[in-house]
Amino acid sequence: MTQVKDKTDQQLNQALAELVGYSVVKYRMPPDPDGSNWSFDYYMLVNCEGIPVETGLETEEEAWAETLDYCNDPAASLEVQAKAIADNKLIYLNALLSLVSPGEDIQFGLGGSMEVVGYNIDGTSAMLTASPRERAEAAYITLQGAKGNG
Repeated sequence: MTQVKDKTDQQLNQALAELVGYSVVKYRMPPDPDGSNWSFDYYMLVNCEGIPVETGLETEEEAWAETLDYCNDPAASLEVQAKAIADNKLIYLNALLSLVSPGEDIQFGLGGSMEVVGYNIDGTSAMLTASPRERAEAAYITLQGAKGNG
């Protein structure tokens, strides 16, 4: 399984943002037409539709720091959780269960009518009360695998 425990919150936030389609674009401000010869670079964080989220930042790191805080913000973690579930709900559930109940040796499987089987009440409760960081980690594992990077 992809390891994410060694990533800081900011590293995980950036990795998740990249996996859901955010990017940082570098721009060069041309010299003023009044004859000044100076120009400067600036960075923009753009979402998956190419719409700027944050503009005019001095460094690429500052731009990435403006991503959603998937690791601490419950709403942001639910947003990336929804993307991961849409991509592969079985991998997401397995990843989340392994994070919130590491001692449990339970793997989800699909029953004949596509219902999830093989979980227990403790594992289910742990998943329902997962922290934003745990949801973010499980989403990273799922989305990383969906991109073929896992």
